[in-house]
Amino acid sequence: MKNFALIGAAGYIATRHMKAIKDTGNNLSVALDKFDSVGVIDSYFPEANFFTEPERFDRHLDKLRRSNSKIDYVSICSPNYLHDAHIRLALRNGSDVICEKPLVLNPWNIEALAEVEKRTGHTINNILQLRLHPSIIALKEKVENGPKDKIYDIDLTYLASRGKWYFISWKGDESKSGGIATNIGIHFFDMLTWIFGSVKQNVCHVSDDDKAAGFLELERARVRWFLSVNYDLIPEHIKATGQRTYRSITVEGKEIEFSGRFTDLHTKSYEAVLAGNGFKLMEAKTSIDIVHDIRNCQAVGLKGDYHPFCKL
Repeated sequence: MKNFALIGAAGYIATRHMKAIKDTGNNLSVALDKFDSVGVIDSYFPEANFFTEPERFDRHLDKLRRSNSKIDYVSICSPNYLHDAHIRLALRNGSDVICEKPLVLNPWNIEALAEVEKRTGHTINNILQLRLHPSIIALKEKVENGPKDKIYDIDLTYLASRGKWYFISWKGDESKSGGIATNIGIHFFDMLTWIFGSVKQNVCHVSDDDKAAGFLELERARVRWFLSVNYDLIPEHIKATGQRTYRSITVEGKEIEFSGRFTDLHTKSYEAVLAGNGFKLMEAKTSIDIVHDIRNCQAVGLKGDYHPFCKL
């Protein structure tokens, strides 16, 4: 049995990490969050220690390390801009890391963390769960077994509507979340480059607080993408069902069905990490490069090959 710590216990995604720790037969020893609305811990690990101050949490980890009861893994579910610092805290205390997306906000943070990994002898694992989704794995196999010179035409649409709270929270602050493309798009960019190869061209058509869109030319694909948190942009037939989220990936005009089977992907991710097959630090770099470039691009407007939703 491995001992885990968790940073960001009050966040939405933390519950999936707690479930994954429990599902894999391990123990959550201690958790941290500046907010104390963490009653959900009782459903998984009621005996876990809990801190609201990072200084006391750090001291606790050091105490465990010195008493030969160290934490094996620190799971990081904190706001995006804090991932880098929290990864360093974990590595310094002799633990391996499992970190939510985005691993960091900037490409140079990857290089710096590689030095910390080398110095401490501990590893960083990134949650890249779309790589474990059965439909995405099937698509990768189809591409790998298909014509080697084929270039695929892809439309990616992800509308994850959010209320007014989103823009007041850290998620609405680009300096903290990385903006729309980073916050809700990075998994898709990782998945696309994992399947279709490296980036040849990255064009941004739209860059607003509530939406972003562009064109990616990859080694084996031409991708028009559109991301938004604006409910008004969701298709009417989706609204009529009461849903507030719309996902669509079409490859050569054919829809890839991947709307379900998300709830167990964190458990699968933990199983892979514990077996030594987690997605390591450098595997996150390509998607971090993409979203960094999008965040710093000059939007060109409706020019070239843009996503149809750009006209909405």
